[in-house]
Amino acid sequence: MYYTGTHMNFIPVIRELARTFQAFESYSSPHIRSMGLTPVQFDVIATLANQEPMTFKELGEKTLISKSSLTGVVERMLQKGFVSCADNELDARSQKLQLTTKGQRIFEKVFPSHLSYLQVAFDQLTQEELQEIEKSLQSLHSIFINPQKESS
Repeated sequence: MYYTGTHMNFIPVIRELARTFQAFESYSSPHIRSMGLTPVQFDVIATLANQEPMTFKELGEKTLISKSSLTGVVERMLQKGFVSCADNELDARSQKLQLTTKGQRIFEKVFPSHLSYLQVAFDQLTQEELQEIEKSLQSLHSIFINPQKESS
C-alpha cells in the first residue's frame, strides 16, 4: 500500500533527520580521524573523561555505540592503553572502565580541538536557531522514548 496525504506528513522530517545525521558524520568523522581516533573511540573517551569509573552498561547507555560493538571497541582501547578495566566492587558480574593517564591526555588534546572544529559550523546559526533546533530534537526524542499506545 502506498501512503500519501496528511497522515504521513512526517516522512520529510525522517528523511531530513537522516540526511542531517549523515552530513554531520561526513563533517565530523574526518576531523576525528585526522587526530588518530575513530569516531567511536572519540565517543568513549569523551564519555569517560572527568567521570567516575562506569560499567559497560552505563557506558553503552551514554554513548552512541551499539551494545554489540562496544565490547570490541573497548578491547582495542584497552590494548592501546586508553582505558583500564577493574572489577566492580558492587557487582562481581561486571567491570568498571575509566580513562588511563594516556587516555586523559588524548581527551585533553582532541576534545577541545574537535569542539573548535564543530564551532565553525555551528557559528552559522543564531543562538535562537540553536535553541529552537535543540527544543525540536528534544520533543522528537521524547516521543520515541515515551510513545503513546496505538488505539485499537
